[in-house]
Amino acid sequence: MTEQFKQINLVQRPDGGPIGPHMFDVVEQSIPTLADGELLIKQSHMSLDPAMLGWMMPSEDSYIPPVALNSRMRSSGVGVVVESNNPNFVKGDQVMGMMGWTEYHVSNGTDVNKIDAQITPEMALCVFGLPGLTAVQGLYSIGEPKSGETIVVTGAAGSVGSIVGQLAKADGLNVIGVVGSDEKADWIVNELGFDGAINYKSDDLAGQLDALAPNGVDVFFENTGGPIQHAIFERMNAHGRIAVCGMIADYTAAVPSAGPNWMRLITKRIKVQGFTMPDHLHNAPALLEKLTPYVMKGQVKYRAHSLHGIESAMTGLNLFFTGENKGKLLVEL
Repeated sequence: MTEQFKQINLVQRPDGGPIGPHMFDVVEQSIPTLADGELLIKQSHMSLDPAMLGWMMPSEDSYIPPVALNSRMRSSGVGVVVESNNPNFVKGDQVMGMMGWTEYHVSNGTDVNKIDAQITPEMALCVFGLPGLTAVQGLYSIGEPKSGETIVVTGAAGSVGSIVGQLAKADGLNVIGVVGSDEKADWIVNELGFDGAINYKSDDLAGQLDALAPNGVDVFFENTGGPIQHAIFERMNAHGRIAVCGMIADYTAAVPSAGPNWMRLITKRIKVQGFTMPDHLHNAPALLEKLTPYVMKGQVKYRAHSLHGIESAMTGLNLFFTGENKGKLLVEL
């Protein structure tokens, strides 16, 4: 095949300013001839995730190596097999995996998984992909939620936080979400069923927390960092659990913000654990088994915020800083 396709390579690390085209190179590639065991995938949807901001940084001291300069930007996505020399895949199979910022991806079959053709790409990436797996892993393995307890979720209108809150609500918890706009607050309360919401840009965060969590906080699912982290931490109950999933406020900061004083960890015997999904992907079947009944009962809703065209990814990541994205951020190719 001689058809050309676009691939976007990372050529510059974040410099403290907005993410943009100056950091990337759009490369025209020729579709190669497949070797034995390979398959060609036409990607239809790419996922944009806050973790990408960390993957672009130069630090080697992380859970996953940084994206190498002058190489394809890393991302997960959904696509369709258009040609196969692999006996485990046939033309027309819908697959999901880490394909990166590219219109076509050549795979040996080990980096993608088949997904049911009846599952839309949006549902696959919004629910059954990394957001759902992350929500289940963090909430149940670290948060250990119990009916009647109170949970606070930051980034509650995001792809992970929205699922965490809905699962906790289905399990009988008092669920409070922290978001970045009044529109998002309205969405998580009136559409997703959260018991309360706080816009972190509003006044008197401490007073709002006291009103929504008069009995304190038992579980804290942290996705963002920022000043409200301190207010939530100070209201943690004895034997509380904190699952640290993300800290978007500090991903590209030259100097990370100061964390809460650890004295409360001792006096309240609080468990704090950070986690990343590469450590747990081998357990994906069990995580999906836990998640699927909630989805089938209609207890997990989602919304996708779609950008269009592969080049839109280069500026789309800035939506995580501004909070303008509404739902799971995707790029339709």
